[in-house]
Amino acid sequence: MPTLSKEHKPLSQPSQVIPGAGVTSSNQNIKMGKKIWIDLDNSPHVPFFAPIAEELGRRGYPVLMTARDCFQVRELADLFGLKYKLIGHHYGKNKVLKIIGLCTRALQMMPTAVREKPALALSHGSRSQLILSKLLGIPAVMIGDYEFATLFALVRPAWLIVPEVIPDAALNSSKSRVMKYPGIKEDVYAQNFIPQSEIVKQLGLDDGRLVVTIRPPATEAHYHVPESDELFEEVLNYLGDLPDVKMILLPRNDRQAAVIRKARPELFSSGKVTVPNHVVDGLNLVWYSDLVISGGGTMNREAAALRVPVYSIFRGKIGAVDRYLAADGRLTLIEDRSQVRTKLLLKRRIRPAKPTGGSDVSLMSLVEHIISIVEETC
Repeated sequence: MPTLSKEHKPLSQPSQVIPGAGVTSSNQNIKMGKKIWIDLDNSPHVPFFAPIAEELGRRGYPVLMTARDCFQVRELADLFGLKYKLIGHHYGKNKVLKIIGLCTRALQMMPTAVREKPALALSHGSRSQLILSKLLGIPAVMIGDYEFATLFALVRPAWLIVPEVIPDAALNSSKSRVMKYPGIKEDVYAQNFIPQSEIVKQLGLDDGRLVVTIRPPATEAHYHVPESDELFEEVLNYLGDLPDVKMILLPRNDRQAAVIRKARPELFSSGKVTVPNHVVDGLNLVWYSDLVISGGGTMNREAAALRVPVYSIFRGKIGAVDRYLAADGRLTLIEDRSQVRTKLLLKRRIRPAKPTGGSDVSLMSLVEHIISIVEETC
């Protein structure tokens, strides 16, 4: 049965200023611009779009925000103090059900889009938003950082915004419809990161053991390959035998958590593996880890942005962003089981007093692109 839309208000005082998205701008002299619709389709989109929505609001552009109920999107949106409309959910790994789910969610979003009349649709890969935008004639902008992500042949965004490190030849899009921004997606929000030490006691990170944060592969994603699961299994085998290592595991959903618990109950009963019982700020956990191992992209790149040692066990097609980070020495690619034991450098990280100062150039470049599109084409 389709999930019904539900209005969610922030659990705490919002830090974002998003006129039109439930937060009133403090600057009453700002002339309200055209409304921009942001769809949060996956958990990494929450920290990414939070500062973008805030900056758009500061410049007078109302933001309509919708979110899909999957992969802790709802919990993270609440954690970030966003106001959004929760619409739809994930339909699992089956390809037929995926397509049905995408179309169903598009129809579920239609009443909101018709009522709110956004001038521009904006996402980081929301296929449901693309479908509905096509039906309603709303210009769509897709931000992306993985050139091998699949889209529908007949439903494509009007504009594509990607990091500069992705070459034009890798993009299946007209060069005249592509804009680029400096840095990587995670630079957009990592530059404002302030560590919160409460997480150390909450997760027991102060017991003297080496802290390894692990993100399992995205088994329900279209880009998933079995080799990633094999590397994840080898990581658990290797680290599970080491006495002074504590693993913080971040499953993608309850189903994945249950599968891992059933397969390796001894790691959980012994306290070698801990799964947080509440949603946590990924950047904060990465900061207080000695190293990070992930079968996905975002957590790897968050660690790279914060200069935390990080190892990728993703074995799908390696995108230009990860190749760039690997060449820069900020990301290590694990390519087979033997490299789990030979490449992982298990040593305590000397953590600086605070993250190195970042720049808002990535954020401002993105916002300028979005505003130029909404003003010139909508």
